[in-house]
Amino acid sequence: MKILVIGDVVSQPGLNTVNRLLRKVKKKTGADLTIVNGENASGTGITPRQADDIFSSGADVITLGNHALRKQNIAPYLDDNRYILRPANLAPQTPGAGYGIYDAAGWRVLVMNLIGRCDMQYGPDNPFLCADRILRQEEDRYDVAVCEIHANATSEKLAMGYYLDGRTAAVYGTHTHVPTADLRINPKGTGYQTDIGMTGPKWSVLGIRAEQSIAMFRGDLTHRFEPAEGPCCMDGALFTIDPSRGICTDVQRIQEEYNG
Repeated sequence: MKILVIGDVVSQPGLNTVNRLLRKVKKKTGADLTIVNGENASGTGITPRQADDIFSSGADVITLGNHALRKQNIAPYLDDNRYILRPANLAPQTPGAGYGIYDAAGWRVLVMNLIGRCDMQYGPDNPFLCADRILRQEEDRYDVAVCEIHANATSEKLAMGYYLDGRTAAVYGTHTHVPTADLRINPKGTGYQTDIGMTGPKWSVLGIRAEQSIAMFRGDLTHRFEPAEGPCCMDGALFTIDPSRGICTDVQRIQEEYNG
């Protein structure tokens, strides 16, 4: 089984890139399940129309993060569509679900979406204990488990990778938008990457115009961030899974460019 995961889609350039590239990459890699992080489709947040666009582009599951509910009109959509996941360790009254079980290549795949707590500016539940609860509650209902950890601290993502080693087939990080060079299979068989990157403008700072980011760090007066122009990239990873054992046998970086 091959599971393709795609990093944070940023604004309209990211949506255009997914639309042009995702199905080609799915075909080239032979992906059986494709998971796309869409929480920045509006810059911050995602609308129902943008979620529909990502699904139409070839995503099987959309994951979200700290901007999950920034666009309030997404709330009913989260309740109605089980293929879009907000972080599981948000408050229990939050709309939608934080994990789901999906069919892929004849196997049952548990996709779990968690959010970190280090420097995220608010207090979700403990993601480690949340992962324990989900895996325990659903242990008889899935064959393969995958975990996305949407977090700021690389140490928190690394810790989750080791914590779930041998318990999930893959753990990967999102949120920081910069792909890390640590793709590996952990000692007990879990494929891992600290951050899979983003989908959006290549010559940018996390998808926005570089000069705006520079101005912010200089302390200058700035206006609303705007997506950068020019070529785009789509970052992600491809995990090859042995579903009979629930472990990863290979992990590869995905990076494609779109100049449209």
